[in-house]
Order: sequence, then C-alpha cells, then structure tokens
Amino acid sequence: MLTPDQISELHHLHWVEKWPLRKIARQLHIGRRTIAKYLEAPASKPSRRERAHKIEPWKAAIGELLEKDPDANAPVIAQHLKPLGFDGGLTIIKDYLRTVRKNSVARRAYVRVEPNPGERCDVDWGHFGALVYNGATRKLYGFCMVEAHSRKMYLEFTHSQTFETFARCHIHAFQFFGGASREVWFDNLATAVAEHDGNLVRFNPRFLALARECGFIPRACHVRAPWEKGKVERAIGYVRQNFWPLRSFTDLPDLNSQARQWLKEIANQRQHRETGQRPEERFRPESLHPLPALIPDYRDTVEALVYKDIRLSFDGNRYCVPPRYVGARLTVKANSSSVTIYDQHQEVAAYPRSWQRGQTLGAERFEKEIRTQMAAAERSAAQQRLITLLGPAGHEYLERLADTDRSLARQVRELFALVREYGPEAVAAAIARAHAARAFGADYVGNILRQQLQRREVQPPLQLRDPALNDLATDPLSLAEYDAFILRSRKDSHDHTAAEAEPAQLDLYGPPTGSDDQ
Repeated sequence: MLTPDQISELHHLHWVEKWPLRKIARQLHIGRRTIAKYLEAPASKPSRRERAHKIEPWKAAIGELLEKDPDANAPVIAQHLKPLGFDGGLTIIKDYLRTVRKNSVARRAYVRVEPNPGERCDVDWGHFGALVYNGATRKLYGFCMVEAHSRKMYLEFTHSQTFETFARCHIHAFQFFGGASREVWFDNLATAVAEHDGNLVRFNPRFLALARECGFIPRACHVRAPWEKGKVERAIGYVRQNFWPLRSFTDLPDLNSQARQWLKEIANQRQHRETGQRPEERFRPESLHPLPALIPDYRDTVEALVYKDIRLSFDGNRYCVPPRYVGARLTVKANSSSVTIYDQHQEVAAYPRSWQRGQTLGAERFEKEIRTQMAAAERSAAQQRLITLLGPAGHEYLERLADTDRSLARQVRELFALVREYGPEAVAAAIARAHAARAFGADYVGNILRQQLQRREVQPPLQLRDPALNDLATDPLSLAEYDAFILRSRKDSHDHTAAEAEPAQLDLYGPPTGSDDQ
C-alpha cells in the first residue's frame, strides 16, 4: 500500500508534469499496474459488510404508535417496545423519529389564503427578553395584530400576558385600525382557548364576551400549525429583524412610543414583498366593523387590604390611601400607565404605574393628614369644642394663649362662660380684635365684649367762667411718644405678666378686670 506522500507525488508527476507511466515507475520504483490503480482511485475504500439496522424490525410497530399520537417522543415509544422484546437504546429511536418527521414535513403542501378587506386579522405574542427597572426585572412580551388583506400591523409591548392585558391589547389594536374585522385568528393561547380537540374548540367564556362586545368571530388554529397564521408569524419575525436591533429603552412607555413611531414611519409604509403595495395604501378601514360606543373596562382588578400604616400592596409596590380606610378592603384597577384605587364605585386615589418593585407611593400626601389628626387628638375635648364653636380664629388664639404663663384650662373655662353669655359669633369677633392687639387672655376678650355692648353717654363740653377760654382751640396732640415711654418702662420692670398687657390699644377698653394676676 502506498503512503499518502507517494500517492501525491505520482499524481503530481502524471497530471502536472505529464510524465508517462514507465518514467514514473522508474523514478518511484513502483509497478505500472500499481500506478494505474492509484491514478484511477487515489484512496481505496475499506471493505464494509452490510448488516441489517437494529430498528428495522420495529418500524411497523413504531408507525402504529405514531398513528395513535404523532407527538409521542422516544422514551414513550421505548416503553411500549421493550415489552415486545426491543433491546435497543433511545438513540436509534430518536434518529428514526427525526427521519420520519422530517420526511413527513417535507412532503406537506399548503394553500395560500388571501382574505378580502376587513375579513380577517391574525394575532400572536412574541417574547422579547426583559426590561430592568433599578434592579427589578420585568419580562417583556410583544402583542402583534395584522390585518390579513393589507398586512397593516399593530404592535404593543407589555409586561404580562394576563387576560386583562390580552383584552386591552385587542381594544387598542381595533382603535388603531378604526374598527374590528369579521374574524380574528389565534394560536391556542390559554387566555383565548380553554380546550381544543381536533376540530372542536371550546373558547374561554371571558374571551367570548370580549368577542361579542367588539363584534368579531374568534377562530383557533390547529395545534402546532403555525402556517395557518403565517402572516402574523412573519410580522413578528420582521419586528425582531427591523425594529428590535440597535435600540435602547428606558421603560415601557418609551418602548411603546418608539414602536408606534416605527409602525407609522416604516412598518406600514414599506412596500410589501407579497402584495407589492404599502400596507397603509392597501388598507380599507371602511370594511371594518365599528367598535361599541361604550368601551368595556378590562383593567387588572384585585382587592387589597389597607394596613395600619395606610398602605396596600399591589404588584410588588405599596400605595397609600386616606387614614379612614385602615382595615378596609379596596379595589385596585390598573393598566400599563396608571393605578386607581376605588371604594366600591368611588375613586379614592390614583397613581402612575410603577414597574419597579418595593416602592411606596403617596406616603407624604396621606401621612400629613395623620399628623393633623394626631395634633387634634392632643388637644383636650373642651378645647376641641371651643375651637368648633369659634372656628379657625379661636384655634390660633388658643395656640398663642398657650405660649403665655396663664392657666390654659382656666382661660378655656372663662371663654366658655363668655360664649354662653354673649354667643359664639360675638366672642369670635372679640377674639379677632384681641388677637390683632396682641392681647391674649379671656379678661381682654371680656372687656371688649362689655365695651361693645355697653352704651356710653355723651358728656357735654366743660364750660369755663371766662367765655374767651371756651373759644380757645388747642393744637392736636399725639400720644405716640407717651405710649412708647409707657411700653419701654414696662419692659424694664421685669414683670413676667407684662406680655399679657403689652399693646397700647388697651386704653381704649379700660383696665382689665378679673385677671389671673389679681
């Protein structure tokens, strides 16, 4: 047997150098018959003895099993073959199943369907990884609806595939198209199809209600038959190839904003390879059924308990409500942009949707109300009744009165006595005047009330003996310097009760009576 180098050399000498066989034989010391053999076949094939494959006797049995269940896998088939005497491994069964299924798919033919305008829409989901919000990861899904005649596309990204999200996406798509098609075709999604056995389909009752409200007929594709909605399958592939690469997104609203712009400027304006027209030009909105005037509410809805810290939990975050709802169960309704909290049909609070986790929203807003209630609770019941009678003016007056060294309980009792004697309106007006004069005490308020209600007699002018003196007119005098002197002397006297008789206007009311200093 010649070595590979010898075979290579004799080929070179014969085919490149054009040497005859005799000259090559003399040069390499090899017989001419051997050279001719290796020129005809450079490497001889090893002899192989044909033998029957181990799976061959079992092909008929495997075929019967596949007729019962075309999706049966190799381990299940091996379980049924071993009692019959099969002693092979899983590998040869897997190889045979791969060959059978590949050949069966290759032989299958399809009929292209071109629906009329407004006759059909195809719907499907696509998985697009996840978005991260400050360390919180949210899965990302793409909802796609294609109007089958024009290939006009609607695209919306979500963080869930719940029925409520599925229904909202349908409504948004119909609003985008301007109406609903006669039929809508789906894959066997759990949100739409409850059971599918052959040609018998049982739809989800809630999904049937959505179909009735929007006026379309639902259709479910056969199991593992993606070619029945190939238009939307290709549309999702187009999204992955044309929209998704080389883009960055801050959050879900930013992603959907870019998707809407892409639909408007690129996806629905391109010349479609199959129709030869732009989807927007081929689209016939007048062929669609109009949506109902009252759009149904398909927001995510849960009931949540309000805890003592005025918080309720929803979707990994905490939302605050007014303190009066502590211990109650409120209804939370949310879509992709907002979270609204209801007490039956009354709206309690509304927040923008947060896709982060562990966030607390509205604490500053409603905890302020708790602090106000705590301050009111610290007041005595008598003070609270007095504030209720006198209003905000009485509240502020009591706060300033508490800053003095007078007994607040005694002052409150005396003010109640004035209210019983003169009425709350008159006392409130007197308190306003006393506050303006910075006179804090029930005695000052009592003096004002008595002076207001006591009628003063007008005294006649004094007549002097000399008539000429009666006609004299004096220059007007200002008492400001006198008042300033009095106030300065009181400040220097170190009298701790001076703050209670501070203003100069008190000479209008007379000396205080019944004060605590007597």
